Amino acid sequence: MSIDVRRAADRFETSEDWLESRHSFSFGPYYDPDNVGFGALLVHNDETVAPGTGFDTHPHQDLEIVTWVLRGALVHQDSEGHSGVVYPGLAQRMSAGSGIRHSEKNDAGEPVRYIQMWVRPDELDLTPSYQQAEVDLGSGELTPIASGLPKHAGTTAVKINQRAAGMSVARLPPYGVVELPVAPYVHLFVALGSVTLEGAGELQEADAVRITGADGQRVTAGAEPAEILVWEMT
Repeated sequence: MSIDVRRAADRFETSEDWLESRHSFSFGPYYDPDNVGFGALLVHNDETVAPGTGFDTHPHQDLEIVTWVLRGALVHQDSEGHSGVVYPGLAQRMSAGSGIRHSEKNDAGEPVRYIQMWVRPDELDLTPSYQQAEVDLGSGELTPIASGLPKHAGTTAVKINQRAAGMSVARLPPYGVVELPVAPYVHLFVALGSVTLEGAGELQEADAVRITGADGQRVTAGAEPAEILVWEMT
């Protein structure tokens, strides 16, 4: 097993008047041949978009795109006629498939912060599709949010077209504890608050950890509530 801690301050960053984006992996003009993904996960961006701004219509192809909002609301529209408002507690998945164009806007009066994640699908040239669903995170346990793993069939909020990957979220109360999955690859991201990871120590908000050969390490919240995003990949 190996545990690779990546601190928030060490992440690639895009900073504009309307956007602050931190990239866990090579993205856009930021390219590191030794950091182009982890397992099936290609992109893991921590985005903050100013009010009245956003991403104009742009194309994607052959990607499963998962969006999880932490604060504010994000308006989605795409070339297939799908539209929706994504807010905390709502899971969103867009399958770009053979080709889709979409926009993401912040029409509210406050900044929106969200995590956007991309994985490759099992098959290329799929018919583009869109799904969103409310999620109940009141249990304090890891809850499947966007998954194609057979073990999550029937329990994940939205399904992705990748049988080797799944993302779960836990909202931990103060000093709450969860165990990470046992899997060849696990990516842990501290979305809100701070936690302690068994074998790695304290992690602050926006820190991430890449675990190869994960065997069920414990994650413990601090004195305040915390939220973690966990990708499990085979």
